[in-house]
Amino acid sequence: MKAIVLESYGGPEVLTLREVPDPVPGPEEVLVRVVSTALNRADLLQRQGHYPGPPMAHEIPGMELAGRVAACGERAARWSIGDAVMGLVGGGAYAELVTIHERQLVPVPPALPLADAGAVPEVFFTAWDAMVRHGGLTPGRVVLVHAGGSGVGTAAIQYARAMGAKVVVTASAGKLDACRALGANLAIDYGTEDYVAVARDFTGGVGVDVVVDLVGGDYLARNVEVVAVGGRIVSVGLVGGASGTMPLGALMAKRATLVGTVLRARPLEEKIALAQRFEREVLPFLADGTCRPVIDSRYPLDEVAEAHRRMESNANVGKIVLEVSGD
Repeated sequence: MKAIVLESYGGPEVLTLREVPDPVPGPEEVLVRVVSTALNRADLLQRQGHYPGPPMAHEIPGMELAGRVAACGERAARWSIGDAVMGLVGGGAYAELVTIHERQLVPVPPALPLADAGAVPEVFFTAWDAMVRHGGLTPGRVVLVHAGGSGVGTAAIQYARAMGAKVVVTASAGKLDACRALGANLAIDYGTEDYVAVARDFTGGVGVDVVVDLVGGDYLARNVEVVAVGGRIVSVGLVGGASGTMPLGALMAKRATLVGTVLRARPLEEKIALAQRFEREVLPFLADGTCRPVIDSRYPLDEVAEAHRRMESNANVGKIVLEVSGD
């Protein structure tokens, strides 16, 4: 099969398309012929040598995929050859074929093209996990999502509105209209506005119930300022820096909770449980069109370096898709 292999670490130019042996599914795994995958910030870090993927014969980036089942392991009984599926993997999705445990996969709804579905798993799994599982978001409450124009941000806006919550986002000036069009009740330009003051004013001085932070760095202290008493701050990204100052007194006074979370390092059973809840709670909104992946741009697999350069420019609104094969 063809795959993008990291033979060294560095800039986008180290992403090398080459032939590697086809993976073989284990007893409870399936082999998926990949139609589409998509970029994530973790892919850029992995390429730079800062976030290694799981052990494999060849280091192949890529954490999400959509495609069709090509083969099943001897004990894999859930899927049939040709089924349209999507899911999360620890790595290896920048390739024509991927193996994955059968229970980590979810069906692709008929209304969702496989060419788009590769942009769903990482961002919608992350958005749901951060807002609902860790943040405790419920209908009628207010969530603040940083980086609202990112893949996770665009997914979070849609799912929060679908479940009946109110959404405040921060984004750069050029991405505010896109966030509003997706359903954000309030979009704040982080370059010119104080998001703490604006969000607190929006909530009548109470503060937001949940903060989903993809930025980190100096946002940490400000998140404590903006969160409501008893609220939750969920940290899922570090694009603004891996360290910040924590005002413990303010956190304690608000009886607030700070949660850090990642998906990649979780054990298999946790990933399976996440996929099962996703299928029950999120997939119906993708099936009926209430939620959809926001596609910024598409690149063929052999132009992956250009795709990485676009993500590094921070120009994208939503997901950057890699087209691996036709459906």
